[in-house]
Amino acid sequence: MITVWGEGRGFRVIWLLEEMGLPYRLRDVDLLKGAESDPEFMAINPGGFIPALQDGDRVMVESVAILQYLLGRYGPSPLAVGPADPAYGDWLQFLHLGEAGLMTPSFFSWAGGAFGPDGAGEDWTGKLALEIFRSRRRLIARQLGQAPYMAGETFTAADISVGYALLWARRQGVTALTPAEQAYIDHVTAREGFDRAIARCQHTKSWDPPSGG
Repeated sequence: MITVWGEGRGFRVIWLLEEMGLPYRLRDVDLLKGAESDPEFMAINPGGFIPALQDGDRVMVESVAILQYLLGRYGPSPLAVGPADPAYGDWLQFLHLGEAGLMTPSFFSWAGGAFGPDGAGEDWTGKLALEIFRSRRRLIARQLGQAPYMAGETFTAADISVGYALLWARRQGVTALTPAEQAYIDHVTAREGFDRAIARCQHTKSWDPPSGG
């Protein structure tokens, strides 16, 4: 049985698992109490961050790597694009952009104001992180100007990666979504797989509805 440790970015993993119809269990990890207070989790991921995926003896701890692992191990799946497909480059680029180009800079832009001393959210590093996040969104704008999804005409794991990042940034007040981004989010979150994932993830379920602006 596949075990997913923690929500947060782990929602991406749950969403993919629901789309693929794979059985799993979700094990909550309360990072507000400190990962060190959960020795069972620390034995899985001594780095103390979520998510982690346990599949037999295999443990994975990077959310996008987990997506690729599941697609490769339990595919073939229409949620992945193969190297021979003309859309492969877009798929791979946006799959990783969702974390490296969107989630990471938006998180650090937000975290300074959320957890740092007064003014930390407006310091040089916070402003640079926000600018990186904004610049990567221009790639999304260009893609949405020519196709409904990140890899073209079909929903894939790249939309799970990018869609979650945009939802998170909006939820945390990092940014308001553009009309095109909001229409995209409305589209990808209308899927039954997303609804099933939300039903399983109680912390994420408390977020504003996707159409909330």
